[in-house]
Amino acid sequence: MRRTDCVLWVTTTARPTHRAAFGTAAAALVVATATAGSIYSAPPSTAPGDGTVFPAADWATATPEEVGLDPAVLDEIALTAGGEFDSNCFAVVRHGQLVGDWYWNGATPDGAQEVFSVTKSVTSALVGIAQSNGALDITESASNYITEWQGTESEAVTIEDLLSNDSGREWSPGIDYGQMALDESDKSAFAVGLGQMVEPDTMWAYNNSAIQTLSEVLQGSTGVEPGEFAETELFSEIGMDDSSINEDEAGNTLTFMGVQTICRDALRFGLLYLSDGNWDGNEVIPADYVQASIGQPSQDINASYGYLWWLNRPGQRLVDVLKPILAGSADNTVAGQMVDGAPEDMYWASGLSGQWIQVDPGSDTVAVRLGPFGGDFPLDMLARVATDAVTDD
Repeated sequence: MRRTDCVLWVTTTARPTHRAAFGTAAAALVVATATAGSIYSAPPSTAPGDGTVFPAADWATATPEEVGLDPAVLDEIALTAGGEFDSNCFAVVRHGQLVGDWYWNGATPDGAQEVFSVTKSVTSALVGIAQSNGALDITESASNYITEWQGTESEAVTIEDLLSNDSGREWSPGIDYGQMALDESDKSAFAVGLGQMVEPDTMWAYNNSAIQTLSEVLQGSTGVEPGEFAETELFSEIGMDDSSINEDEAGNTLTFMGVQTICRDALRFGLLYLSDGNWDGNEVIPADYVQASIGQPSQDINASYGYLWWLNRPGQRLVDVLKPILAGSADNTVAGQMVDGAPEDMYWASGLSGQWIQVDPGSDTVAVRLGPFGGDFPLDMLARVATDAVTDD
């Protein structure tokens, strides 16, 4: 199957000198996180508009009550994020309006950080844009742009296979997380030079090396380095002015990790997908590609995966990201959703150490949590933005 404005204050004393827009519950949060030297951002209230409000340089803002969210639930999530799970930021948007963002560990609204495999979802967007521009077709062989694969078993690998993580390319934790990610200076050359482990569509593996080959596909098809392509075709189109993508030592754009971004830019990216690729009347990514990416599993092996996005669809899903799933086998799978009881059409961009961009179409919300390397954040806690905080259903 294929198919702001904001008011910032540093909480260095036991009680802030400004009143939070969230009211007394938020004030309690500020006090609770004061000893950590956190920064809390409380957007001023504006009247919510009709439909989605797309941000320009600044975000339109609203209190939780104005957009049908429970401030106490948001405060509880934020308190957990900044306390128990040592986050850098947590932010929520509903109907395109910034409801609130919180900062800790010296993080600020304009301080970019590495978001690791959230990069994969950005790479997926770039492939969709390249397809809409006529530069490539995801159903074609990736060897059209990776000539080293021509005449080999890897000629059967399509671009769609790379997007779906069922390419069958050579993979092991040591290769992926050791040699390629850490040791190799030319990560694209190393990834391209790996062999074919199994036929495409017969194994699902979280294959960073295979996804890095999309850097070669994008450059070969568009004629532009993917980092530059991202800047002109994606970031600048939606105001992600504090975002960029790193290169390896050989000058290759990293497509499996490497995006540096801020909480509010991550919200913009989530809002773009929530709006089916449309940004205030401008089609940045075609809606049909967005829906193919997140509307259903992209393959039959792992129900929780689309085109480099994680899905909450029920079915047989991955258990351990360091092990593959073979087609027709139940090993390393469990039946259910990523967050049981959360909306089935919820989806995420996900990165190492609990980097999350959560999009929930039903509640029209985007939530972001970013944190330091080595941390974590439970997905069911972030899902509470949609499952527990919404008051107007």
